[in-house]
Amino acid sequence: MAKRFRGGKAGKGGKGGRGGRGSHYSGQRADYKQVDKTNETFERYYNELGVVDSGEREAFWDALRRDLPNSFRFTGSKGHALSVQQRLKDHYVPEITSMNFDDGPVVPPSQISWFPEQLAWSMTTPKSVVRKFPPFASFQRFLVSETSVGNISRQEVVSMIPPLLMDIKPGMTVLDMCAAPGSKAAQLIEIVHGGEEARVRKVLHKMAEQEGREISPDGAEIEADIDMIDAEGDWSDDGRTTGLLIANDADAKRSHMLIHQMKRLNSPNLIVMNHDATLFPSIKLPSDPVSEGQPLRNKYLKFDRILADVPCSGDGTCRKNPNIWKDWLPGNGLGLYITQVRILVRALQMLKVGGRVVYSTCSMNPVENEAVISSAIERCGGLSHVTLVDCSDALPGLQRRPGLKTWQIMDKQGRIWKSWKGVEEQRKVEGIEGLGKLVEGMFPPNSLREGQSMGSENIPFERCMRIYGHLQDTGGFFIAVLQKKSEIKARPESESRKFEPKPSIIAAVDELAAKPVNGTNVAEKINALDGLVPPGPQKEAENPSATARQNKENAPQGELSTTKHALDDEADAEMQTKRIKTRDEVDEAAPRGEEDRQVHFPPPPGAQLGITRPDQATPPPEKKKSNQPYEEPFKYLSPNHEELNIISEYYNISSRFPRDRFMVRNPTGEPVKAIYYTSALAREILTENEGKGMKFVHSGVKIFVKQDVQKAEVCRWRIQNEGLPILEAWVGEERVVRLYKRETLRKLLIEMFPKVAGGGWEELGEIGERVRDIGMGCCVLRIETSDGDDGFRERMVLPLWRSLHSLNLMLPKEDRKALLLRLYNDSTPLMDHSKDRFKNDNGHALEPESPELPALAPPEEDSISFEDDKMVIPGLGRSEEAAIEVEDATASKIEDEASKEVEIAAGVRDELNTSNITV
Repeated sequence: MAKRFRGGKAGKGGKGGRGGRGSHYSGQRADYKQVDKTNETFERYYNELGVVDSGEREAFWDALRRDLPNSFRFTGSKGHALSVQQRLKDHYVPEITSMNFDDGPVVPPSQISWFPEQLAWSMTTPKSVVRKFPPFASFQRFLVSETSVGNISRQEVVSMIPPLLMDIKPGMTVLDMCAAPGSKAAQLIEIVHGGEEARVRKVLHKMAEQEGREISPDGAEIEADIDMIDAEGDWSDDGRTTGLLIANDADAKRSHMLIHQMKRLNSPNLIVMNHDATLFPSIKLPSDPVSEGQPLRNKYLKFDRILADVPCSGDGTCRKNPNIWKDWLPGNGLGLYITQVRILVRALQMLKVGGRVVYSTCSMNPVENEAVISSAIERCGGLSHVTLVDCSDALPGLQRRPGLKTWQIMDKQGRIWKSWKGVEEQRKVEGIEGLGKLVEGMFPPNSLREGQSMGSENIPFERCMRIYGHLQDTGGFFIAVLQKKSEIKARPESESRKFEPKPSIIAAVDELAAKPVNGTNVAEKINALDGLVPPGPQKEAENPSATARQNKENAPQGELSTTKHALDDEADAEMQTKRIKTRDEVDEAAPRGEEDRQVHFPPPPGAQLGITRPDQATPPPEKKKSNQPYEEPFKYLSPNHEELNIISEYYNISSRFPRDRFMVRNPTGEPVKAIYYTSALAREILTENEGKGMKFVHSGVKIFVKQDVQKAEVCRWRIQNEGLPILEAWVGEERVVRLYKRETLRKLLIEMFPKVAGGGWEELGEIGERVRDIGMGCCVLRIETSDGDDGFRERMVLPLWRSLHSLNLMLPKEDRKALLLRLYNDSTPLMDHSKDRFKNDNGHALEPESPELPALAPPEEDSISFEDDKMVIPGLGRSEEAAIEVEDATASKIEDEASKEVEIAAGVRDELNTSNITV
């Protein structure tokens, strides 16, 4: 749940995660049992706040002092997730139930009742026990293997709630404003694709009758989604999902980590961006045709659903981050309030009328929760424009508490204030010492001065949702669902003191002036200032977190930012940055019939990032920051491109499969190494905003990869594993191999490069004759369903490479092992037959005829990205390449990667001893 960024910047709009994004807690996580889980100020504030009744108070704090249970959920389409989950139910739960640990039985994982289809699980057994206690070894392998291939996501229970409350329907456009590291974004893209496979299969059955193609049985996955597609459909693109998710994060490195998480789901309906969420730019769409002589009208994307999972202090995560107990200070939450309001207001500006914004934090502090909701609604015109949605009947079984209707604020000195009026009186009497961060908007609206109003009725804060640890053994969390009732004109911050404290230098001067000083001696003035800001270590500055320490070190120079500065910054650090002056946004309703692609002009704040009026020239591209990784451009291919014609003819791809969505990622716009596929809306966005300052980081699924094949009749483009689910149903029978028996698939998973020539095909079961006769190149292996004892209930599709004398599943080893465990409970070591082909019939080694490895070309299609704080060049050691790794302990890593490319290219190792092929 807590999106912690190890050693990175915090608090910038949309940067990094909650409970770490913007938090002030130590980066080095201490041993949970060694930390003293008491903090007088922390406990006093929430006790006096009355977040729970006095009768629950002991249970509330006892829960926060316990370690947090482990949790995970099964991912993918509903049918696929159910099939993977069944393995856990049938095998591992009974196995764990029979165990004993510390002279007591082990509690097995249990399903979370309120999660749809009960696909989420929780387990109280500590991770250290699961990892080190030998009887857990097979269960640990299951978790690791299924997580590595994307079938399981480790995610805290309360973190799963916000996406479920968004009520996403087929075809909707969705924005995740603060997405890294991506657990919620992964949930969102799964929902966006809900029912897609079943819809496409239904279309294919009709198409098969019209075109005379053979169609595979649907299988259990499709049956599970039939009810969904009958109830609500998205049929305009032959059943393919037309919706879109834009996942944004303000930190460049974290946005690349986000890609790593999202790539497991292989969605063409995803765009990853890298922008400050408080100034998220308007996204231009192609203009509609106009009559001759009429100027084009700019058109901008608006969203059906937006998730604002904002930076926060994260004190609800103290069960997993024990440092909160020793580091919690009242000022932690105060400093992020303005950033949080800005993100929420920006979300409401970009939302369609009738759309939903889900606002969430892992903080229990009302300053970051109810106060933000109140301030955002006030800035957007009140309850006549924005309202809170009642979600009390959503997720039956989830125990929650309503939002607070009244609350108090604790200042930096630990004093508690019930109203803004009391703060003002204190300032008049004793100055602003300790009050610099407090602003009027932090207090409940019913404490506003006489004459101020939120609208015709009070804000229904009871519709907000508070989750506490003692209710269902989780972390602390806050969720609010807001609906936009009409177009809004957001009230500028400059018009009100409610949202902006004085800049810290002004606050310090005011506080100094309020300090009683004897005489006018300069030294006494300096001593008075030292009394406000002591030169030595302060309580709030002791042991600053890694995030706080590195914030200043890593902050981009000259970058517009609302970054939360280091721990000892006084008052509002955001005010210290220079703010771009922008027009107030005026939203306009879309023309009739254009509700799904709404238009608004002038562009909202942040749209100045390359978005111009129709009569203005396009500005030059935004200069790249020195610390930002270079991103290759997105260049779409002509539907009649020669390479696409070759691919389409070789695989006999149906004419109904779209040809205008293929792109490459290099400046030339020519397919050199890889071809990607995106949805139609993603294509419109990427092409319309090219060169206009938008920071697009990722989009598209790699669908074809080029190979050096020595035979002219063999297509040089093989289907990439991640793109296979998108394309396989549209491939003609000429390149299809059908498999029906479990034992045949088991052999292909365990054995790499089984021989086909010389009678080897006879050992390959029902696919033997087919793979013997099919031509060299890439094939589609369809594992069909059947009712036999040796059959499959789950339909699967895998990529297969047929070389001159062998064949091989183009799967990485972790995928092979995961399938073996799931389908067969088999952990047999993999066998690489390619090594046998360097021996003659007597078993003696053969000297290959001068095989030469080609030089590794630099990556031309993929951007350099970062994973786990290490630079990674995509294209090396990925997907199919990893499947045929040469296991030579003496070879360097780079040599291994080069050999992988060579082996796939026409099965070189298979042919060295029987042909004169030179690579």
